[in-house]
Amino acid sequence: MAEMRTEEEQVEAIKRWWKENGTSLIAGAAIAAAGVFGWNAWQDYQTGQAEAASATYQQVLTLSGQDSLDDGARQRIDELTTRLVEDHGDSLYADLARLMDARVAVDAGDLDAAEGTLAALIDDGDRPYLQGVARLRLARLQLAGDDAEAALATLDGDLPSPLAAQRADIRGDAHLALGDRDAARQAWQEALSLSEAGDQPLYGVQLKLDDLGVEETS
Repeated sequence: MAEMRTEEEQVEAIKRWWKENGTSLIAGAAIAAAGVFGWNAWQDYQTGQAEAASATYQQVLTLSGQDSLDDGARQRIDELTTRLVEDHGDSLYADLARLMDARVAVDAGDLDAAEGTLAALIDDGDRPYLQGVARLRLARLQLAGDDAEAALATLDGDLPSPLAAQRADIRGDAHLALGDRDAARQAWQEALSLSEAGDQPLYGVQLKLDDLGVEETS
């Protein structure tokens, strides 16, 4: 009888525990299940977004890779780039599409559109290297538009160290365009030093220095 009472007591104890804790236990299990489902759904959503961005960027590449682009193709590239920026603005594909869109605009002779696209990438992007590439390209466009002062101002912005030699090279071009041969010489010498230190050949800089009558420094 003592054993029976013990078993009965155990059963009663389990009943009491379940009455007190069963609801919260079920709720906790439901929350955990919802959490797993929600995480999986979020992962599926992220994968879908990445695939959509990749597919759109592939369209940009395909169009821009044509031997010749008509106005319709260029407009389509611009539309696809806009879609990437609006729908997947934080993706790598959006930044790459902007660079491609700017190049297409340059090829078409629309320097203003190209400058606007590059400036937007510099301002809105969150990938320092690609922002740096955009900054260098924008400075070159400003030089091509006879605005060396604007090019120098653009080059004063943040830039990753691997792009420093190229920045110095463009600075030299800008200083020469402004008639400051000494500043151009210093900038090109810096470009050579940086390229040699980083083992990044920078072609054409020595020729520019030679044109100024500067002996090879290497």
